[in-house]
Amino acid sequence: MKLAVEINSNETVVTLPDGQGKITISSMIKAETDAVNLYLKDGKLTGIQDQPKANQADGVIHIEPAQKQEANYLAKSFSEFAVEQGLFKKDYLENIKIPSDQRATIEKFRDLTLTVLNGLGFGSRFIPKKKFKGKPIHRFTSQISQIPFYIEHDGAKATVYWQKRNEMLIKAGAVMKLKPTLNKDGSLGFSAKFALKLRSDHEGDFKDFVTTKDIVLKSVNEVGLFLYFAGTNSWLVLRDADGKSINEWTVVEE
Repeated sequence: MKLAVEINSNETVVTLPDGQGKITISSMIKAETDAVNLYLKDGKLTGIQDQPKANQADGVIHIEPAQKQEANYLAKSFSEFAVEQGLFKKDYLENIKIPSDQRATIEKFRDLTLTVLNGLGFGSRFIPKKKFKGKPIHRFTSQISQIPFYIEHDGAKATVYWQKRNEMLIKAGAVMKLKPTLNKDGSLGFSAKFALKLRSDHEGDFKDFVTTKDIVLKSVNEVGLFLYFAGTNSWLVLRDADGKSINEWTVVEE
């Protein structure tokens, strides 16, 4: 990958290929609008978007995608990633929802910027390099099958069990989100179409968007699609009674 780099006294500016945006690494602690703001202290990630207290940051990385409206969604994706890596205990941007039809594009751009940061020497300091190769692996155990996980997200509410390796049980009485978020042109995205197909397959199992029977699906992702049309990382949405996510319970540390 070829990058254009400009080094100044207080900052380094990296222009991404093909006009995709730029990354600015700065010692001047301030937030930039229309950008993802990653705050660092001694090379460790200490905040995303919300500026930490003065003694909690000594540098900041501004990531400015060419499509300005994507900055909030990209920040959300970084927040999810940080939680998956164990850098944060919770998703501080949980109120931001990535449209399901844009998630793949957002995550592809996020991975591009992570690759660049790794090449500049930041990856090994605050984002594990080994995680660049793919999504986290989650391991099913008999212990996990006994734990109820709760969902309260985007109008949906449910109790869920990961009862077998390929079986997620949604208990009767779950509340479903009424309608999917549409694309800008008013059409349904791929995820929304798949979610509606899931609902069609179980049309006799809910009434007025409340489930009347226990429903078994194949994965955490299917649960998210069925209940709230996805749009976020469902491994971070399902939480036990103490607030610990199903990701924290099951992710495999490599």
